[in-house]
Amino acid sequence: MSGATTKQFQEWEQRAKKCSIDELVFICKDCAEAELAMRGWNPEKENYYADQRMTYSAELARRRKKCK
Repeated sequence: MSGATTKQFQEWEQRAKKCSIDELVFICKDCAEAELAMRGWNPEKENYYADQRMTYSAELARRRKKCK
């Protein structure tokens, strides 16, 4: 099952760097909801949203670690 492309990961990583922590939290929650909505319905989109959530979550984790 496919998900995001390499180009999409790169674009998300660049956008994530410009987001505030609140924006990152919102995006992660939104992606999780979209991923859940696609479960059992559209595996390709489910994986796409999972990839997107993980990319933004990684940036959020880096920021939180940096703040400690």
